Amino acid sequence: MEIAELEKLAAQLRRDAIRMIYSAQSGHPGGALGAADIFAALYGAHLRHRPKPFSPTGAGEDVFLLSNGHICATWYAVLARTGYFPVSELSTFRRINSRLQGHPATKEGLPGVRIATGSLGQGLSVGIGLALAKKLSGDPHHVYVMIGDGEANEGQIWEAALFAAHHRVDNLIAILDRNYKQIDGDTREVLNTDPMEAKWAAFGWEVLSLHQAHHIPTILETLQEAVRRSGQGRPVMIIAYTTMGKGVDFMEDDYRWHGKPPGPTEYERALAQLPATLGDF
Repeated sequence: MEIAELEKLAAQLRRDAIRMIYSAQSGHPGGALGAADIFAALYGAHLRHRPKPFSPTGAGEDVFLLSNGHICATWYAVLARTGYFPVSELSTFRRINSRLQGHPATKEGLPGVRIATGSLGQGLSVGIGLALAKKLSGDPHHVYVMIGDGEANEGQIWEAALFAAHHRVDNLIAILDRNYKQIDGDTREVLNTDPMEAKWAAFGWEVLSLHQAHHIPTILETLQEAVRRSGQGRPVMIIAYTTMGKGVDFMEDDYRWHGKPPGPTEYERALAQLPATLGDF
């Protein structure tokens, strides 16, 4: 996709997520809105992926894992909008027997989802396993893992960071959704993890800072730079400075929208700020 198309996709993903969460009266809008531009850039232009036929193993293509699985509304939306399953299925979000569970699951067989995620801290470890499997099989593609800011409080994240560097898992690219928010408040007040760049560098990773994480061209440039730095003995970490609730003025930078659906008035106000650039489901 061209830049203008990616921007339209990102705008639609935000609208899709709000409509899904409002309809279900359950979900996590803040992080879902904040990651929309990154999802659009990844699936619309960057990843070497194959929606159909969907391969659960990801052999012969790039693999993406969403470790902070609670922001899955936007992930489901981008999977649907890029051909993994019908866009109309987004209307089943969080319904009984739906394939679009509140956290990504594999039992339902949703194309695009390769592991169950949302139990925070685990996704990076699984990503390492997939990346090592690609190395062993001679697959030249990459594994991408998104992790959350609050998720970086988990000890397993740092065990995985040590392991990946020690074992030179240099086909792994992680993206930290750095919005400084988690369910209980500002991450710097709950459990401060600054300085984040210095920590990952000290753990042996190549580190890139993405300060314009809502600007599609900059996101793509950073992803391309991450690929250029891969394959040289170190895993790569992109620290993406996002804004929770991006695109909806009363949700922006407010941790209280971590896991709260909008009410009727809030819903209408949100939709007024989020145009249907690609048509609603």
